[in-house]
Formats: sequence, structure tokens, C-alpha cells
Amino acid sequence: MTNLDEVRRASATFYAALNKMAQGDDTAMQAVWIKGAGVTALHPIGGRDIGSDTVLASFNKVAKIAGGGDIRLEDQAINVGSDMAVETGVEVGTLTLAGHQARIEHRVTNVYQRQGGAWKLAHHHTDLSPGMLEILERLTKAA
Repeated sequence: MTNLDEVRRASATFYAALNKMAQGDDTAMQAVWIKGAGVTALHPIGGRDIGSDTVLASFNKVAKIAGGGDIRLEDQAINVGSDMAVETGVEVGTLTLAGHQARIEHRVTNVYQRQGGAWKLAHHHTDLSPGMLEILERLTKAA
């Protein structure tokens, strides 16, 4: 299997974990990320998380209020090196947060790194999601 094939498989595993998180279960998300202080994420609701513990905690928070959805990657492009790969594309679909559905359609950049012989996510960056931000604003006002 080539590095490109392995990164495609890592991407498919990440998006499967993202969809499980959309159903309220972030367990699979724990296995798709490298571990360490260099892990980063810039989320569709804003903010930047640094370190694998912080990044994974943010996905856990979303899972706690998630109630369904389907997120997939379209227009995928991957550039692979010997131990680092960059993937770009457009995430599309829906995500239900606290009973409110948001349409997902934003550009994404994922960086994968080979760790312990396996390709795992080191960075995830999306555009801001107006739909998700609107839901979170409504929830904040209601609280």
C-alpha cells in the first residue's frame, strides 16, 4: 500500500469518527489523532485548540450536544510526503446540535503525520460555519 493509499484510509477513518461524533459518540475520535502538544485544530465554531488533550476535549463537548448528522468530504486533494500529508477539500452535510440542524459546507485542511507506523491527524482547520455559530448563539441566549 502506498503512502497516498494509507492517507486516504486515515481520512476515511477520520470522517467515520466525525460522523460518530455527530451521533453523540466521540470514542472513535480518540484513535485518529496523534498524541502530543503539537496537535492543533481551528474549528467551524471559531477558536484554536492546541495539544491533543484540548483538541479531543473540544470534540467531546460537541458530541455531548450532537444529535445526528452526516458530514462528508468532497473535492478531496492530497499531497503526501514521507511522514507528513496535507489534505484539502470541502466538508458538506448536516449536523444537529441540541435539536437544531445546521447545514455544513466549508473548506477544510487536514494535516496527517505518520506516528508509530500509522497516519493520524495532526491538524484540522475549517472555515467558520454560520449555521453552527447561529445555533450556539441561540443556545447561549436561552441559557
